[in-house]
Amino acid sequence: MNKYRDNPEAIQALVRPGEVHKDLYIDPELFDLEMEQLFANTWVYVGHASQVPQPGDYFTTTVGTEPVVMVRHTDRSVRVLVNRCPHKGVQVAGGTCGNTGKFFRCPYHAWTFKTDGSLLSLPLRKGYENTGFEDCEASKGMAAAGAVHVYRDFVFCRLAPQGISFEDFFGASLSTIDNMVDRSPEGRLEVAGGVLRYMHPCNWKMLVDNQTDTCHPMVAHESSAGTAVAVWNRAPEGTPKPMAVEQFAPFMSPYEFFEKMGIRVWDNGHGHTGVADSIHAAYSPVPGYWEQMVAAYGEERARAILGDVRHNTVYFPNIMVKGPIQTLRVFKPVAVDRTLVESWTFRLVGAPDLLLERTCMYNRLINAPTSVVGHDDLEMYERAQQALKARGRDWMNVARLLEPGEADTPEAVVNGTSERQMRNQFQAWARFMTAGASV
Repeated sequence: MNKYRDNPEAIQALVRPGEVHKDLYIDPELFDLEMEQLFANTWVYVGHASQVPQPGDYFTTTVGTEPVVMVRHTDRSVRVLVNRCPHKGVQVAGGTCGNTGKFFRCPYHAWTFKTDGSLLSLPLRKGYENTGFEDCEASKGMAAAGAVHVYRDFVFCRLAPQGISFEDFFGASLSTIDNMVDRSPEGRLEVAGGVLRYMHPCNWKMLVDNQTDTCHPMVAHESSAGTAVAVWNRAPEGTPKPMAVEQFAPFMSPYEFFEKMGIRVWDNGHGHTGVADSIHAAYSPVPGYWEQMVAAYGEERARAILGDVRHNTVYFPNIMVKGPIQTLRVFKPVAVDRTLVESWTFRLVGAPDLLLERTCMYNRLINAPTSVVGHDDLEMYERAQQALKARGRDWMNVARLLEPGEADTPEAVVNGTSERQMRNQFQAWARFMTAGASV
C-alpha cells in the first residue's frame, strides 16, 4: 500500500516550521516521487556549454535518475534529450562525452536520429508500412526535455513540458553565476581540470543540507583541517603560507566568524552563505590578475566583483556553486541511500593560470575521493543514514534561529549560523512535491 503517492496531505505533513520527518531521507517511495515530481518540475543543472563546443559534441548525464544527453545541434543550439532509443529502449549516446557527427546511431538496431532527437532513418523501413508507425511514439524520435535554458553558458533543463519559468524559478539567485563568470577578464568560463566523482552512501538531501550548515566545520573537520592548521602554527616565523594552508585554515574559524558571515535566502529553495565575509576572502593576491580585471571592467566594477566572496550557493534542488574559487558540485541521486557527487572546476578565461591551479588544489583537498576534508563529512552522512532507521525519534530539528512568519518572506539576510536556508529548501521541497495536486 502506498503511503505517499496520491497523498499530498501526507507529504506536506512531513515538513513543519522547525522540523522535518526522517522519511525524507530513508523512504524509497518518497525518493521515487522526488524523481517524478521534484526533479521533473524544477530547473536542474545539466552541464556547461564549453563541454559541447562544436556541432555533434555531446555529454551524457542524469537529471534526477533520468538519463539525458546534452548535445550541440547543427544550428549550434544546445539541446537536451532523453538518452533512450524509442525502439527498444537502448541508451543511444555511449560513454561520458564525444562527437556524434550530424546524427546519433543506436548501437542495437541502427536507428538514427538528428541531434535535435528527430528520427532520421531506420533499416528495413518498408517493414513498417501500413502498421500505423507514423502515429506511434517511436516515430517521434528521442524525447526532448520539456524546456532548456542556457544562462551564461550554464545549461539547465526542466523535464516537464509545462511549469515554472526559468526566470521565476531562479530570480535574483542568478547573481552568483553572474559573479563567477564576471571574475574572468573576458566574461567567460571553461570547464577545466577534470571532474572528481565520489559515491556517497546517503540520501542526496544530506549533502544539500550540509552546504549551508556553518555549525559543523570547526567540529567535524577538527581532525583534518584542525591538524593541518596546528602543524602550520609550528612553522618558523616568516615562513610563506602555502596555498593549501590558506584553503584549510578557514574551516577552523570560530562560531563568531560564521555568525557574522551571514546567510541569504531566496525563493524556491536557493540561498548562499558568505554575505559579509567567507572562508574564501583572505586568499593571497595572484600577480597580474587585478590589473587584468581593472583593464576589463574599470577599478570600481572590478572591486565590486572581487569583493563579492560568497561561500556556498545552493541552487535547489541539487547543485552548489563556489564563485570565488570557481567550483560547482552536483549531487546526483542514485537511490534513496546513494548519491553520486561530481565536483567540477572552471577556468577563468583570460586570467592567470595560477587561479586554475588554486581551484584544482581546493577541489582535490576538499572534494576528492582521496581528499582530506571531504571524508569528515562522508562519515557524518553515513552515520546519519544508518541511524535514521532507528525507532524512537522520527523528527529532525532545523529550528536554529527560527523566526515566526519567516516563510512569508522569500528573500532575507540572516545570521550566518541560522538554519533558515535549510528550512527554505524543505519548504520548496514540499511545494514542488505536491505541485498540481489538490490538497
